[in-house]
Parts: sequence; structure tokens; C-alpha cells
Amino acid sequence: MKLLTKANEALLLKNPLYSTDGKPDAERDILVKFFTPDSSFTWYVLEADKHGDDWEFFGWVDGGQFQEYGYFTLAQLQSVRGAYGLPVERDRNFSAKLSEVKK
Repeated sequence: MKLLTKANEALLLKNPLYSTDGKPDAERDILVKFFTPDSSFTWYVLEADKHGDDWEFFGWVDGGQFQEYGYFTLAQLQSVRGAYGLPVERDRNFSAKLSEVKK
């Protein structure tokens, strides 16, 4: 699966790093959701900057037993494998505010 489409990239370019800094969670759109189908990790992208062929993301990371804000890159996501060796996928039909995810 392609982790980013042209439409995803266009949306990410409109939301650079630090663009939602200080906004309440109810006003922060999740731009892209990535997940491992065979483990408990999910990455919710809130902001992004393009660096050459890679993207640097800032978002909410849900690791099952822990949740936190963090920075991660597209290259890192492409290298991740779950418990059964499955790669990270993009949720094609996901749309939500950060406050909905953090409930």
C-alpha cells in the first residue's frame, strides 16, 4: 500500500509543523491515520514538513499501553513491521478531530 497519495501530500503541505500549536484538541484535524494491522500502534498525523523525499510528521501516537505526542518520519513508518511482519498501512476512510481519538 502506498502510504501517501498526492491528495494526502497536498493536505500535509497546507499544515506545516507548528501550524496547530496551541490549538485545542477539538480544533485539530487528523490529516492521516497510519496503523499496524498486526499490533496495537496507531499514528495520527496533525502536522508535517517535507524534507527531500521524506516527510517529518508531528502527531498523536497510540501504542496501546501508552499514548503521547511525538515526531516521526515516513521512512520510519515504512520500516516498521508488526508482530507478524505486516507493514504499516494508511486508513483510507478516516476523518476525525484529535479530541475524538483521545477519548
